[in-house]
Amino acid sequence: MSNKAYHITIVGGGITGLTAAFYLQKEMEAKGLPIRFELLEEKDRLGGKIKTWRHEGFVIEQGPDSFLERKTSAAQLAKDLGLEQELVRNSTGQAYIWHHDRLMPIPEGAVMGVPTKLMPFVTSELISWPGKIRAAADLFLPASKENGDISVGDFFRRRLGDEVIENLIQPLLSGVYSGDIDNLSLLASFPQFAQMEKQHRSLILAMKHSRPQSKVQGKSKGIFLTLKNGLETLVEGVESQLPANVFRKNTGVQELIKRESGGYTLVTKDGERIETDAVLFTVPHAVAEPLLRPYTSVPSLPEAKPHMVATISMAFPETAVDLRLEGTGFIVPRNSGAKITACTWAHRKWPHTTPAGKALVRCFVGKAKEQSFMQLTDEEIVEVAMRDLHKTMTLRQEPDFYRVTRLQNAIPYVVGHQAWAQDVSEKVGTSLPGVILAGASYGGVGVPDCIEQGKKAVSQLIEMVQPGN
Repeated sequence: MSNKAYHITIVGGGITGLTAAFYLQKEMEAKGLPIRFELLEEKDRLGGKIKTWRHEGFVIEQGPDSFLERKTSAAQLAKDLGLEQELVRNSTGQAYIWHHDRLMPIPEGAVMGVPTKLMPFVTSELISWPGKIRAAADLFLPASKENGDISVGDFFRRRLGDEVIENLIQPLLSGVYSGDIDNLSLLASFPQFAQMEKQHRSLILAMKHSRPQSKVQGKSKGIFLTLKNGLETLVEGVESQLPANVFRKNTGVQELIKRESGGYTLVTKDGERIETDAVLFTVPHAVAEPLLRPYTSVPSLPEAKPHMVATISMAFPETAVDLRLEGTGFIVPRNSGAKITACTWAHRKWPHTTPAGKALVRCFVGKAKEQSFMQLTDEEIVEVAMRDLHKTMTLRQEPDFYRVTRLQNAIPYVVGHQAWAQDVSEKVGTSLPGVILAGASYGGVGVPDCIEQGKKAVSQLIEMVQPGN
């Protein structure tokens, strides 16, 4: 290649784009690559859905609050940023499920709702005897011979029956993916379950075999990590370690032009034209698709209707909150009649987030087929949450303060997502060489999944600059 620096544009300043920028800079420095790059972000801040509110000594997450330790890319990014000492693990404790306006303990040994211990499941009031007998049929049912994608709901219903699905599995899995599990793709969201069935036939036996046994001083070890000053510390870490001129905030893209001579021109919403050799889109697919459409028939997923979720964080004096139970929070089945979908007692699960003498309660609202709450004001949403909370715990006063955060485009991966994502990637790769798509719309919605996609995109970009390396 010529001595002219290869120009790369990253569109989107969420964690996928930031990860790509960080590791691209590291590769450039390590290998002396002739690359220039910049990151365009339409909003006035970086981080996307990762946003931490630090207020009166509280550390309040307005988006995701942690990540799974076993998905190592997020912790590795923290270490690469020099933030290893900032990593903290969640405190463990009993978790509950809302059942007939009472909080019932999730049976010991239930992994993602799948029972792996006999007696806690048998004695649980969450499942009726007919439901327990139906679930036990998993021990004898043959493995499916189908290889195609199905919904998560269909998969678990076939193995364990309706009652375990509704009262245990649905509320637990919906905490990861906010959509309807009866539309959610098994292969794109939880491929490990399909693999377990193939290997072990029985899901219960498979989960029992794979159940983590990690302990710390005789008690369960937390499986989630975050940072002492909030997940946004990752965002701030990347921004602080890269040259300031890399980031261009308040810069949205309205057109992608493929040049006959090679490379691309990006036209910003302010009319500026940016000449570039390669483009990494890390924005939602709904944003990228119109830019790609003139050059390739990128398929959309009409079944994946966006819906919204809201997080309600409420601070109280500790003496004003009587939780009645030990533990870290509860989840809510969709058939419960409650409006909230989950509640975390954050001052217990994440003690570092809350000053001494205070309590932090974090609730979630927003079911795939119930979006009427979005017409409510923040104050009305807090009232809805408080009404539900009063049924299961004592709150002696209104919160000292609260913060309601609404997140748009919470799109689940519907059945067929994996094949769709591969189709999109192949069509874009053929029609638009040098254009890469990555992010939550494609290969995983969690923080580690997005980080992993950002790192993979860097490898693809380096391959463009140095083919064969």
